[in-house]
Amino acid sequence: MQTTFTPEQLKDPGTARANEILRACVHCGFCTATCPTYQVLGDELDSPRGRIYLIKDMLENNRTPDETTVKHIDRCLSCLACMTTCPSGVHYMHLVDHARAYIEKNYDRPLTDRALRWVLAQILPYPTRFRLALLGAKIGRPFARLMPDARLRAMLEMAPKTIPPVSRNDDPQTFPAVGKKMRVALMTGCAQRALNTDINDATIRLLTRLGAEVVVAEGAGCCGALTHHMGKEKESHATAARNIRAWVREMDAGGLDAIVINTSGCGTTVKDYGHMFRNDPLAADAARVSAIALDVSEVLMKLDLPKGADKGTKVAYHAACSLQHGQKIKTFPKDLLKRAGFTVLEPADSHLCCGSAGTYNLMQPEISKQLKTRKVKTLEALTPDIIAAGNIGCMMQIGGGTEVPIVHTVELLDWATGGPQPPALTAPGKRAPAVPILR
Repeated sequence: MQTTFTPEQLKDPGTARANEILRACVHCGFCTATCPTYQVLGDELDSPRGRIYLIKDMLENNRTPDETTVKHIDRCLSCLACMTTCPSGVHYMHLVDHARAYIEKNYDRPLTDRALRWVLAQILPYPTRFRLALLGAKIGRPFARLMPDARLRAMLEMAPKTIPPVSRNDDPQTFPAVGKKMRVALMTGCAQRALNTDINDATIRLLTRLGAEVVVAEGAGCCGALTHHMGKEKESHATAARNIRAWVREMDAGGLDAIVINTSGCGTTVKDYGHMFRNDPLAADAARVSAIALDVSEVLMKLDLPKGADKGTKVAYHAACSLQHGQKIKTFPKDLLKRAGFTVLEPADSHLCCGSAGTYNLMQPEISKQLKTRKVKTLEALTPDIIAAGNIGCMMQIGGGTEVPIVHTVELLDWATGGPQPPALTAPGKRAPAVPILR
């Protein structure tokens, strides 16, 4: 794609990177075949190719974003399926992230939009605040239908029926390994600590059982993804910087073989810290962090997971977009589940998004609901005993539309290697697995 940025415009690192990405696009349209919003809405401007044209026009002309441009950029899930499909290597993630930051700085959103985004940015990255918000939403959930705004209804409906107690495993500390093989830092995250404490607990048990000493670093928290994808660079970089400093302290003090991340949306962002901070004084430390950031499945592939007997249990594996498209990890979770003795099934639309996408299901509830309905239908068509996924957002999204229990991959692996049964398998309102396991 031909671009006409001026030398003065290209002095801005974000614009220079956008120019590189735009020039790689050859207008082929392959991306439209795998774009969830294009499939749902059928609008060229709701495809990656269409959004690229809008972004190019906006940036080249230093134009104040108009309502149409903002609408179509906002509708992007950042699922990154287009990056997997693109034959030209267009790095759409960096392009749309820059466009969102540009919009945040230059577009005056309606008051209700600004208020909603401010509330989400002030609550979701902070586990204690999020817990209080979930409690309030739980109380207000019976009145969701009375809400005049679909986004407010979505926020109330998202609230889980039960809010788990705080897990002290998320506090800064070190968990010794059985036969130490490596030392890793676990990213405990933010929203996950409020929504589902079983995931981190299972991760710690599994890693220490297999020989990894696990450190929860003092000062680490939200990865910054939630605010980063809203274009709020100041907020996202502040939380990311705290993580970088916390993990570098651990790297320098006791050494780290990996930073383990069990929420794939966070993993995609942490692995991109090197790019995010490339023009920051923290650039070198950010690059060090990104270099050893690994999804939990990548770490488990390095450890000796015991081979389990066939359990006769069908597990439908949902591939989170941030894992398969963002991090290019497609087989590891399935390989691990098979090694543990589970029968792994995949839905026909495994490459497509479930509609969660961070805060997307709260800010674009109508589109998100259509994507969820389709995803649940294809998963249930497999008649699984359990659904497994590697991202808390996907788990909440899919779990809200099916009676089939959904758990994190590490919960099943932990159970198969001596850990407790995942509580979600016997949760009220969920169907118990059809086949008894590990009896």
